[in-house]
Amino acid sequence: MQNNEELIEVLNDLIRINNDRIEGYEKAISETKDIDADLQTLFRRMADQSRQAKAELIQEVQKRGGGADVNSTTNSGKIYRAWMSVKATFSGKDRKSILAACEFGEDAAQKAYKEALESEETMDIDIRQVITKQKSSLKESHDLIKRHRDMQVANK
Repeated sequence: MQNNEELIEVLNDLIRINNDRIEGYEKAISETKDIDADLQTLFRRMADQSRQAKAELIQEVQKRGGGADVNSTTNSGKIYRAWMSVKATFSGKDRKSILAACEFGEDAAQKAYKEALESEETMDIDIRQVITKQKSSLKESHDLIKRHRDMQVANK
């Protein structure tokens, strides 16, 4: 039973990082100028991606008889959002700064998923596949954000 509780905590950590990601991208949407509609669309897609991942993780927690930490965020996530706000204030909320802040958040998500997969908690193959699939999907998003940021650097 202890092992199951520890696995539920790992899953809840991933739920929290997805909550951070949702809030981070919603913040990015609000910080993005209307003329940057392409970024707003991208950020909405990223937030929706985390909503889907969160729903899958909640299901896995419930299958194991646990309570999902549906609305919490991580402390580091709160720091990320505060950092994004400060950075955007000083930088004039330009594309490059917003994309750099998003990349920072994507790095945090990758780290959380890597740590979950490397945790010593016993995971059945199904949950390991869910986490691996989500990590891979988030890596694609990270790389897309990075490409957009790099294009802004090249254009300056």
